[in-house]
Amino acid sequence: MTWSSGYVTEVEYTYGYYSESHPGLLALACIYAGVSPPQSDSLHYLELGYGQGLGINFHASAFDGTFWGTDFNPVQAARAQALSAAAANNAILKDDSFFDLAARKDLPDFDFIVLHGIWTWVSDDSRRAIVDIIKRKLKVGGIVYNSYNCKPGWAPAEPLRHLMTLYSDFSASESKGTLNNITGALDFCEEIASAGALYFQGNPSVRARLTAISSMNKNYLAHEYFNQNWELMSFSDMVKWLSPAKVEYVCSAHLLDHIEPINIGDAGRRILDSINHTVLKESVRDYFVNQQFRRDIFIKGPRRLLLEEQRNLLRAQLFVLTSVSSEIPKTVQGALGAASLQAEIYEPVVAALAMDDYRAKTIDELLQHSDLRNTEFSKIVQALVVLVGAGHVFPAVFPTPEAKKKCTRLNAYLRHRAEYHDDVHYQVSPVTRSGVALNRIQQLILLARDAGLSSPEEQAPFVSKILLSQGQTIVKDGKAIEDEGERLAELVRLAADFAHRRLPVLQALEIA
Repeated sequence: MTWSSGYVTEVEYTYGYYSESHPGLLALACIYAGVSPPQSDSLHYLELGYGQGLGINFHASAFDGTFWGTDFNPVQAARAQALSAAAANNAILKDDSFFDLAARKDLPDFDFIVLHGIWTWVSDDSRRAIVDIIKRKLKVGGIVYNSYNCKPGWAPAEPLRHLMTLYSDFSASESKGTLNNITGALDFCEEIASAGALYFQGNPSVRARLTAISSMNKNYLAHEYFNQNWELMSFSDMVKWLSPAKVEYVCSAHLLDHIEPINIGDAGRRILDSINHTVLKESVRDYFVNQQFRRDIFIKGPRRLLLEEQRNLLRAQLFVLTSVSSEIPKTVQGALGAASLQAEIYEPVVAALAMDDYRAKTIDELLQHSDLRNTEFSKIVQALVVLVGAGHVFPAVFPTPEAKKKCTRLNAYLRHRAEYHDDVHYQVSPVTRSGVALNRIQQLILLARDAGLSSPEEQAPFVSKILLSQGQTIVKDGKAIEDEGERLAELVRLAADFAHRRLPVLQALEIA
């Protein structure tokens, strides 16, 4: 066995940001579920399997505390360390295996230990090392966040994954490389499906999945489908695995999971309400929503909040819009499909959050809005939870000067990196202490602003020169723009639209 233990290392993982690993969002999920989050003035945070390190560097730059992480792919560790050096955030980022990390004598105790999507793709021995770390190094009251592919939703597609890996094992060519072999595996499965294989006919959702993943990023697919270790796990089995670490399941980190009417019908909710045992209740819920990917929060020694304690913690929390107010949809997506938002609550909540140039606000401040003064506190809270879960609002703070400096340094590094690469589509906000989505052209417009180019007419040639130097062009309506005048006109339009719509939000978030 090589040092990689069967994990894909020859292909790097994507630069993703997963907000569920955010300490503030994890705390909000716990509070909403009626459980006390970790109480610490300066948090200690560990991420196991940080990928390219974008998330942990965002958090280490924006939060006060000590941030540790490991990812045993040394190439990814080097990239993560470069991000940390650019921000000067003092994150401790290792390329240790989980076994080596567990053996370290200098590992502190942690308030948060997070794993996003790692559990599915590691061996049982690695899982035991993870459990050992949690058992010995998670503080009492501390949070474990663990996300993983699960049953029953993933189960019908497991044979598809098996077929793809069989092709990779027996028909693929090492000389062609991993990414070409993934393309070959997808084509092979499509050929079998088109030839009338009854498996695909009997599982139409799997055929739809095959079509969908064929257009996905191949680096992502390499890690999602082609690791040697790959195991679906039921929630009940996850509870058994983590039991030796003395942690208890609290709630989902995905806030929309907390809003049952958008996920489960009346009859289903009546059944769930009749079940008292957590393991059985969560397992049955997974069947109702056909759960494919769980985002679990466990706590070592969870403490239930009194109603007044919960209310006071929610009152103290700031919230801020991360989306343009006029573009927030009137619906939200749950397991049952699209659900309409109550206009009489959501519209004034969004309007109140957009006031004063998108300044972050408390719930009490929202209740001062003329259309919300008679609204129940609980309904405002639920509206905010839904908007956070849908990605339009985020928990916020008044950032410290040091956090602002670190975030500014990291954002500047990423903007300059966007001159040459189109793989990081985020900047970090010291207000939300999280990643905020921005595509490459938007980052280059910010880079132009950094250079003193304030108008769209000045920014467009700046961006165009960078793209042309790399043989890239602008695409409009699915077609590349070849004419230089048309290209500049389109970039001017994009920059003007950015200044009008997106920039005010980014200024409130202290990204621009």
